Amino acid sequence: MTKQKSIVNEREFIVPLRRQILKVQRHKRTPKAIKALKQFIAKHMKVPNRDLKKIKLDGFLNEELWYRGIKNPPTKIKVNAKRDGENIRVTLVNLPEKNKFKLIREEKKKKDLESSKKKDKKDVKKTEKKEELEKVGEQTIEEKKEELEKKESSTELKQEEAKAQQKAQKHVTKVDKNKSSPKRKSVKR
Repeated sequence: MTKQKSIVNEREFIVPLRRQILKVQRHKRTPKAIKALKQFIAKHMKVPNRDLKKIKLDGFLNEELWYRGIKNPPTKIKVNAKRDGENIRVTLVNLPEKNKFKLIREEKKKKDLESSKKKDKKDVKKTEKKEELEKVGEQTIEEKKEELEKKESSTELKQEEAKAQQKAQKHVTKVDKNKSSPKRKSVKR
């Protein structure tokens, strides 16, 4: 029988960092602590090829590691590792009080963003419907304008034709008057 490797989705670890951070200079200790933490998690969570790029640290965990500066990181830290697809998310187990308030604030912001996105989607749908109605309204308005223009143009044509007929009649009457009036003879002096 072959052994089946069981992949655990979530585990809690107390990660020892002292041995790793004492191997480097003081001004490089916190970055080394972060690398050591990622290596420990990659080893114990069975990440293929121990790829450190697949391990994502939580913002609060990062703050806790950097809290005392670059020269003095914590010597051990308690973390919770969850498998999220190919990646592994690492978070602090016990959040300090100051970070609990930040976490609550972030959760509220996320809820507000989600609700605003839902509202935006509804607003987008409403605006799309309004735009469609406006387009239909614009089409009907344009059609009405075209009809009015046709009517106006036809009435203008009728008016122009009537004016032309009136001018023609006046011209004919002037010519008739000229014909009917006796011609004067020019008198030479």
